[in-house]
Amino acid sequence: MPTITITTLIHAPRERCFDVSRDLDLHVSSMSDSGERAVGGRTTGLIESGEQVTWEPRHFGIRQRFTSQITAFDRPVHFQDSMRKGAFRSFVHDHYFEEVPEGTLMKDVLTFHSPLGLLGALVDKAVMVAYLRRLLTKRNDVIRAAAERAVQQRQAS
Repeated sequence: MPTITITTLIHAPRERCFDVSRDLDLHVSSMSDSGERAVGGRTTGLIESGEQVTWEPRHFGIRQRFTSQITAFDRPVHFQDSMRKGAFRSFVHDHYFEEVPEGTLMKDVLTFHSPLGLLGALVDKAVMVAYLRRLLTKRNDVIRAAAERAVQQRQAS
């Protein structure tokens, strides 16, 4: 099962980074390239423990549906979203937030497994790891900008 780990330094408090990361409206704007939108469950605002959201994006030219649920929640340290329905055999995304002198170190750990046995494993290795790493990196850039913008606006006031 492939695992992708990405760390992102954000010059903002941990609580702010945690909340920005679970903001569904920000998620939609960060995934504009895929036309992703929330179509079921909690569709706007800050997702909470136990809540589900159904996403409808277009990846590889195919419209898909993906339902995830917040399956672990320890504000502001960690939350986990896990696929309940979707194209993957499994998909678990852990979000960790550590206070550091410069602000917050946000760490994403995504573990996934495509269906179709050996063929799925080959697709994961050849395509999906790089594709999902790019998506997460882009999303983290949006999270960082939003969290740091809020801090800058407070400092300017």
